[in-house]
Amino acid sequence: MDETQEALTQLCKACGLCCTGRLFIWAKLRPAELDPAEALGMTVFRSDPTQRGFGHPCPLWQGQCTIYETPHYPKVCRAYTCNVFDEVQAQKIPLTRALTIIEEAKILFREVEALLPASSNPNFRERFVHYLETEEDPAHSNEADQGLHSKAEALMFVYEKVFGVKDLLEKPAEDEFL
Repeated sequence: MDETQEALTQLCKACGLCCTGRLFIWAKLRPAELDPAEALGMTVFRSDPTQRGFGHPCPLWQGQCTIYETPHYPKVCRAYTCNVFDEVQAQKIPLTRALTIIEEAKILFREVEALLPASSNPNFRERFVHYLETEEDPAHSNEADQGLHSKAEALMFVYEKVFGVKDLLEKPAEDEFL
């Protein structure tokens, strides 16, 4: 494994935001991956042939992906690359800067999550989108709500610019990695 590939592996293993339900609601699986994924404990969706996959957060994320370097690692997981990954791969930014960007994003995710209304839904993205779709006019809200609104705007920027997620409030195209 060359130095760049080692850096990319380290970056992905340190991040995990795509695995934890921060970036995506679900991930598409190939038909041959459905049974093995289910055997590993993933919540697999099978009923709609166009939306077969597993839900997030992935139960195999335990501080890092427990199957990252195994044959069971789904193709879709390997295929998704965020903008930070792409910049490291193109050697536009060093790994240390990429890890800092990811850590700053994780901090913002935690701050927003702490301010979101309580929910039994384990998927952050679904809870965040629900907040965005039902948010009241910030001009008529209290200070705490205005703080959440401000952080939500910053997080929407992070979704698009850092992670390349542009469909937060719209239906994703069928060929996207959700």
